[in-house]
Amino acid sequence: MTTRDEVTGKGLSRRALLRAGGLGAGVTAAGLGLPGLAGATEIPVRRGYAPVNGLHMYYEIHGRDTSAAPLLLVHGSFMSTEQWGPLLATLARTRQVIVFDQQAHGRTADVDRPLVFETMADDAAALLGHLGIAQADVVGHSLGGGVVFQVAIRHPDRVRTLVSMSAPCRRSAFQPEFLEGGPVSPEDFVGTQILEVYERVAPRPEDFPVLVDKINGIDARDFDWTDGVSALAMPTMIVVSDADIVPIEHAAEMLRLIGGGGWGDIVGIPGGRLAVPPGTSHHMPVGVGMLDRHEWLSSMILEFHTRPGVVPPPY
Repeated sequence: MTTRDEVTGKGLSRRALLRAGGLGAGVTAAGLGLPGLAGATEIPVRRGYAPVNGLHMYYEIHGRDTSAAPLLLVHGSFMSTEQWGPLLATLARTRQVIVFDQQAHGRTADVDRPLVFETMADDAAALLGHLGIAQADVVGHSLGGGVVFQVAIRHPDRVRTLVSMSAPCRRSAFQPEFLEGGPVSPEDFVGTQILEVYERVAPRPEDFPVLVDKINGIDARDFDWTDGVSALAMPTMIVVSDADIVPIEHAAEMLRLIGGGGWGDIVGIPGGRLAVPPGTSHHMPVGVGMLDRHEWLSSMILEFHTRPGVVPPPY
């Protein structure tokens, strides 16, 4: 039974969010194959599997090859290529966009190794290498936002620009409700869109409890990438909403780490940027999660990719 404290957010657990439909409904407003992809059928799509670090990794390439670097989108926990929905469709109208299913997610079967940010980052970089892509504009959300931090730290030559959405650079910076929440169980996903999609597309649907166990493991693992993030040389944009799983204070801290936050009239506009979508959560309620703001996100991401460099001061 959901308690009053769970409804009001006091002591809110991820299990309560799932029971309330949060991670099952909030993300589906933006993606997971729901309506809203007007014109998407006009965009060419190539699908395939790549041998990547022992994985049989599923990927899709949307859009036509252009002179611009391709985009690589990295999804969050329990998600898959379906997560991106209208954001992917919008970006692919003018750019070539690569999406893929990470280890144990979607159409990529699990292998005998834990889920950790570092190996997932190595997988993403290896996929780019398999596809013959020297550099990409790399974008990640939630768990994927952490993965792309590690792609940039471990494989900086592969990353032209970096956009990390809804992810901290150290575990202790998550909102307290996340840190205090306990693990989830496979039963918590019954009736959610997450489980429906997994059972529909996964090569081994019976492996869902293994994925849940591995996500619980990575969620509980401590990390602190402060030094690595502060050393990033590529243009980087942090996207954290005003009601996200990451507090806005930490977003401002990360902005300082990547060289931003100064008075632009005097010091110019650096390559480190911060975007804060207003009235926006991490996933739920439906319609106001980060990926539901696909019009805002696409305009900010494309503008950043067009003009990612330093703008010198006027003096």
